[in-house]
Amino acid sequence: MARKGGSETETDGTTGQWLVDRALRMAIWSAMRLSYERRVPLFGALARAATRAIPNFQRRMLDNLDHVWPDRPLEERRAIARASADNIGRTLIEHYSMQELAQRMADVEPEGPGWEVLRTTQEAGKPAILITGHYGNHEMAFICLTARGISAGGLYRPMQNPFVNQHYVDAVAALGLGPLFEQGRAGMGRLLRHLRGGGTAIILNDLYVGGGIEMDFLGKPARTALSSAEFALKMDAPLIPFYGIRQPDGLSFRFVLEAPIPPGTPEEMTAAFNRSLEARILEDPGQWFWLHRRWKRKWQGGKGMVPGLHPAELPRQKSR
Repeated sequence: MARKGGSETETDGTTGQWLVDRALRMAIWSAMRLSYERRVPLFGALARAATRAIPNFQRRMLDNLDHVWPDRPLEERRAIARASADNIGRTLIEHYSMQELAQRMADVEPEGPGWEVLRTTQEAGKPAILITGHYGNHEMAFICLTARGISAGGLYRPMQNPFVNQHYVDAVAALGLGPLFEQGRAGMGRLLRHLRGGGTAIILNDLYVGGGIEMDFLGKPARTALSSAEFALKMDAPLIPFYGIRQPDGLSFRFVLEAPIPPGTPEEMTAAFNRSLEARILEDPGQWFWLHRRWKRKWQGGKGMVPGLHPAELPRQKSR
C-alpha cells in the first residue's frame, strides 16, 4: 500500500499502520496550533493518559520496572512509568517542533569534560563518537552541535510503521541537521565514511540487539551491541557519553558531555557506558524510556495472569 502525504511519498505499509499515522498526524497538526509552552506539556499529559487508557503501554513499562526493581513499592514504579510517559510525549512533539526547540537551545552551552575533547578533536579534523541512550531528549545534541558548526550524523533504527517513520525522518532533514544513517549494512558503511572524513557520530546504545552479547544493565543481563566501541577503536576516535537532561520546568535542557571512555576491549568500553547510563537513570528514572523492550523475556505469570494487569498487581499465591 503506497500513499502520499504532504510533500513526501510514504513507503508500503498496512491499512492499520496508515490509520495510526493519520491519527498521529492529526494530533501533531492540532498541537502545532498551540504555543510551544502549551504544546509540549500537552503531549506529556496525553502520553501519561495513554498509560491508563492503553493497557500494553503501562504494562510494558511496569514489567521492565518490576524486572529490575521488584522491591520498590508498586506506587513508586507507577509514578516512574507516568514520568517516563510524560517525557516520551514531550520528546515526540519536540521532534516536530525542532525550529522552536533550536531557538530555545541557542543559549544552552555544552558542559562537561567531553565538550573540550570533542572541540579539540573536530578542530584537528578527526572523528568522534558520541554515545547516549533514550534519556531526556538526545535530539537536542544535534541542534546544539549544528549551531556550533559540528555536523553530527546519527545512526537510527527505522520504526515498524513506515508511514510514521517517513515523516519522523523528514522532520530532521527539514531543519538541516546532520545526516541520518539507517541501521543495517548500507547505513553502517555510510556512517564509517562519515567518520573517516572527520565527522562526528551520535549513537544510541540502550536498545535490545539480538546479535549483541549479554551484558549487565541495571543488574540484569541484556543483549547489547558492541559496535559503538568497535567503531571508536577502529577509527581511533574518542567515545564520549552525553545526555540531554530535561530540567524541572519540563521545557529546557542541559547538554552534558562526560569524559571519554578509556580505550580497552569493546566489552570493557561498552560496560563503562552502561555504568554511565545507569547512573543517570538512578538519578532520575523518569527520564529514561522504560517503554522499550530492553530485556526481552516472557512473564512467568502462568494461569494466574489477568489481561490488562501487571504481574505485581496480581494477588500473591501461597506456596504449597
